[in-house]
Amino acid sequence: MKKLFLLYLLGILVYFCFFINFFYAHSPSRRPAGPTPASLPPVVTQSPAPQSTHPPTPSPSALPAVTGKVPQAARLYALVAPFPTVSDGFSFADVERAWAGQAPSVFAGKPLLMSAETYEALKSLFNGEAASGAVRIFPADGLTEALWQDRPQWGIVPFEALDPTLKVLTVDGQSPIRKNFDLAAYPLRVAAGVTNYDPSKLTTLIMTGVTALVRATAYEMEKNGALFPGGYIRGALREADVAHISNEVPFAQGCPAPVWNSKRLIFCSDPKYIALLDDVGADVVELTGNHMEDWGKQAMYDTLRLYKDHGMVTYGGGADLADSQRAATIERNGVKFAFVGCNVAGPDFNWADVGWPGAAPCGDYQWMLAEIKRMKSQGYIVVATFQYYEYYSPEARPHQREVFRMMAEAGADVVSGSQAHSAQVMEFDHGAFIHYGLGNLFFDQMNVSDYSRYEFLDRYVFYNGRLVSVDLLTAMLEDYARPGPMGAAQRADFLSYIFQASGWLPKSQPGQPRPTPTLVGLP
Repeated sequence: MKKLFLLYLLGILVYFCFFINFFYAHSPSRRPAGPTPASLPPVVTQSPAPQSTHPPTPSPSALPAVTGKVPQAARLYALVAPFPTVSDGFSFADVERAWAGQAPSVFAGKPLLMSAETYEALKSLFNGEAASGAVRIFPADGLTEALWQDRPQWGIVPFEALDPTLKVLTVDGQSPIRKNFDLAAYPLRVAAGVTNYDPSKLTTLIMTGVTALVRATAYEMEKNGALFPGGYIRGALREADVAHISNEVPFAQGCPAPVWNSKRLIFCSDPKYIALLDDVGADVVELTGNHMEDWGKQAMYDTLRLYKDHGMVTYGGGADLADSQRAATIERNGVKFAFVGCNVAGPDFNWADVGWPGAAPCGDYQWMLAEIKRMKSQGYIVVATFQYYEYYSPEARPHQREVFRMMAEAGADVVSGSQAHSAQVMEFDHGAFIHYGLGNLFFDQMNVSDYSRYEFLDRYVFYNGRLVSVDLLTAMLEDYARPGPMGAAQRADFLSYIFQASGWLPKSQPGQPRPTPTLVGLP
């Protein structure tokens, strides 16, 4: 009996020691230090500003995990076409059939273009040689030029060879330039000793068009809540590392209640509407709009303070002339961005001056050219924007082309028109992407012209600090307030319309019917 009792005590002691050891080993202070989420680099502005209130970009550990039989190291390839290509993507089965000599109808009779190195690498993926005539080989340094000749064309390039003059086509709905990219579901990859793709080196910027939270848009916000306009597109904006908004209207205390069909063109917004910009994750707010002084000097000062309090950097307008002309800077993932902008259209009372707030006047543009060169010399990606004259047709006017191209020649990486209530043409010039007008973002113009409801959100993709792709997101205004889903037929119509006006595609035949709207998810 005594022996049994001693064994019982011994058992309790062993169990107790095991429990203490387990608790001690698994307590927070004893766990091995794992990787901590990478915090965003600090926002750099003209004056200190608090951190943005929207969630930071996911750290690499939060990105989709690679599972299944995907190799630990893989070399990624991209299915590409010239930038002015209307089609957005294909299935891997389509690509396999093209390798076998049966390209989809859009590229019927056209081979897949690629370099000899890419062809050798892909033979293992497609289980052998391509069918006769299915692939055409070009030197790697001449492939982009070859793709632009005799359009439509398509091809395959290694991820590191991406170029903004090429459109990255999705394969089975996956694209390596998207933040939601799932490597495990992406078929264009080949096992390799060293990968050419690191998601932590991907940085994105979204540029948008006109925002004016007034009139019918503000009326709908009062009826449905301040966040109503962003309902469909907030995900795309919040996903971007840097989200740009061009808000043409000041916030003002005592701003009158909105009138849905008001004809008055003196605008202000209720300060509570800042919640919308918070919710969509605005990082940078452009102030070149021609209504910034509609509600007077104090409203402009209050607006500047409100943006600062909400952690948003501003440019293209300011507390005085010098402040309005100073570039705003922001850094994400080690990539430094500088934004500079000005107002061409006026009116004169809207322009900042010595001791007076307002939008930055363009003047002779020399200060803007100097600011671009200064920021480029310091290693910044430079974005130059304009509040130009407003038109409801897509072509760029001669002076508009001259001025926008001047900024590209000075070194701007992106030149964007923030004034357009109806989208305008695009071009590449001096290594920059120029978009003369993106259309409205949050503004109530639905019936001004055939295309006034159609909107661009330009998504710029940088990899390791280099611009590798311009991804054109599109939306269509609903309820006089919110950009909503655009159907596949509408998107094709919109892209064709702008690409034709840009001189990239032949004009459509007269009398050709426009597609009926069919709402689906945002591309």
